[in-house]
Amino acid sequence: MGCAKSKEARAAVREAQGKSGPGGRAVAKDHLSSQTLPKNRAGSTSTTLADSRARLWAYIDSHPVVIFSKSTCKCCTEVKKLFKAISVPYFLVELDQAEDGRGLEGALSELTSETDVPVVFVKRRKLGGHGQTLKAYQEGRLQKLLKMNGTEELPETYDYDLIIIGGGSGGLAAAKEAASYNKKVMVLDFVTPTPLGTRWGLGGTCVNVGCIPKKLMHQAALLGQALRDSRNYGWNVEETVKHDWERMTEAVQNHIGSLNWGYRVALREKKVTYENAYGQFVGPHRIKATNNKGKEKIYSAERFLIATGERPRYLGIPGDKEYCISSDDLFSLPYCPGKTLVVGASYVALECAGFLAGIGLDVTVMVRSILLRGFDQDMANKIGEHMEEHGVKFIRQFVPIKVEQIEAGMPGRLRVVAKATDSDNTIEGEYNTVLLAIGRDACTRNIGLETVGVEINKKTGKIPVTDEEQTNVPYVYAIGDILEGKPELTPVAIQAGRLLAQRLYGGSTVKCDYENVPTTVFTPLEYGACGLSEEKAVEKFGEENIEIYHSYFWPLEWTIPSRDNNKCYAKIVCNVKDNERVVGFHILGPNAGEVTQGFAAALKCGLTKDQLDSTIGIHPVCAEVFTTLSVTKRSGGNILQAGCG
Repeated sequence: MGCAKSKEARAAVREAQGKSGPGGRAVAKDHLSSQTLPKNRAGSTSTTLADSRARLWAYIDSHPVVIFSKSTCKCCTEVKKLFKAISVPYFLVELDQAEDGRGLEGALSELTSETDVPVVFVKRRKLGGHGQTLKAYQEGRLQKLLKMNGTEELPETYDYDLIIIGGGSGGLAAAKEAASYNKKVMVLDFVTPTPLGTRWGLGGTCVNVGCIPKKLMHQAALLGQALRDSRNYGWNVEETVKHDWERMTEAVQNHIGSLNWGYRVALREKKVTYENAYGQFVGPHRIKATNNKGKEKIYSAERFLIATGERPRYLGIPGDKEYCISSDDLFSLPYCPGKTLVVGASYVALECAGFLAGIGLDVTVMVRSILLRGFDQDMANKIGEHMEEHGVKFIRQFVPIKVEQIEAGMPGRLRVVAKATDSDNTIEGEYNTVLLAIGRDACTRNIGLETVGVEINKKTGKIPVTDEEQTNVPYVYAIGDILEGKPELTPVAIQAGRLLAQRLYGGSTVKCDYENVPTTVFTPLEYGACGLSEEKAVEKFGEENIEIYHSYFWPLEWTIPSRDNNKCYAKIVCNVKDNERVVGFHILGPNAGEVTQGFAAALKCGLTKDQLDSTIGIHPVCAEVFTTLSVTKRSGGNILQAGCG
């Protein structure tokens, strides 16, 4: 599509500007004056013409005024100026910047027979291009169509200023922050039960089935190791130390219950409306809330925030949903899982396998390809080696193809048939429990986003947003694990939610910084990381431009029980051409998260290798190893630790 031309444009805009004073409508609250769709992103999938047609109609159906434009088109700019001059909000689709812009352009040409932009739709009717729009305004037909002086104007008020879909950490943080600015806020949160019927309370994945119970059960495993170590420190501990699964889960769930209650109290104190209901968009600025009894209510809001998070993925094989569990089920499982097969190599898979083995269970991990995809592979492989040395078995390059029940019970007995990834070989094994941890899917496909035209990545369900967490629909925002290309971490969602509310309602301009976000994998040997992996650093700067300093170390506390000598590992990745600035920080050892948190602040401040070298370490602690790193990976020098100093 090209760009149309007209000589009457400036005169029509000047005329419109002159009439937009007394008697002209105020800018409606339900749309920003314009919004460009996010540009095409790597990882977004192409769509068919049918998909483009559907999306085109979604835009037209969902917005009173839609302008299809190109960012470089002068005639498009003049039409946009006209609508701004008469204070009429519009939804803007920049075809040269939108995802699948060519597909949309083809669908638009097929629908309208127009060969030029702009193309304007008003109340689902095609008004036309540049010339037709200006002429319609000059003749009064545009005003009549908009009913600018009638009673059917766009709504000026809403039930709420902000409705948040999802009561996880990010959504709750945004809700409380928005409410602090005296905004009327609603949170809709609904947990769809797992195939086995597990459900939970307010707080989202982290609190109920993620970080909190995972860390507590990891601690249970560490205490078991500490009990064994204590004998070497002079404690007389009975030779038989048994773990009570039911007692542990009861304590963990009691703690989670107290957090659920605390969140509800906090919302009430902030005067945030909370409904345990499933939210689905049903039209522009309108959402349907359905509670667990099927009762439906419709609410309107000036803005919406999608914070729905993710849920575990299933294999799609016979028996997976009938007999397998996920992390959504594990932490409240009413019985000890017994001999367990963990399917997957994600951080969830390895963390769960680690603490299950740590409390004395027989654990096997079935891996399709590599461990901890997306993490530094040097560190990932060291984690796997340590777990194997401590009794966790690994079946590599196999995937389950069928799960059958041999015997019902709590736990029962299951037969798993698996197939090799590189051949037709199959194997069978019997387990009490099969835990699936093969990844997570964004909860975005069944909340009516297509009804209001919100773009999602067709393959992943992730939502592309601007650097201010705004979707392609101006009044809809998104945060957390559902964002495309952003870290899937609870503190990130919390930070993004708070900052978003501060920008929307507090006049702030501060955006969430998604770079150098620290994280920790709570495997038996904890892994803390901040910045780039070795692989990503090589990809970004080139192998010749990075220097890696590394060393093994042996925590003093482990020397008396004589375990895991030189298994802990420290590594920094430096950019040689930037004064050896530290671009990647990695540690494998006890309390890795506590160590990494402090160094993350240093990385934010531009930490260099010289600054590390000039820092005096605290002795004797694990973190001091970073102040004495001297051997480069390139040199191949010895990195085993022999003792103090």
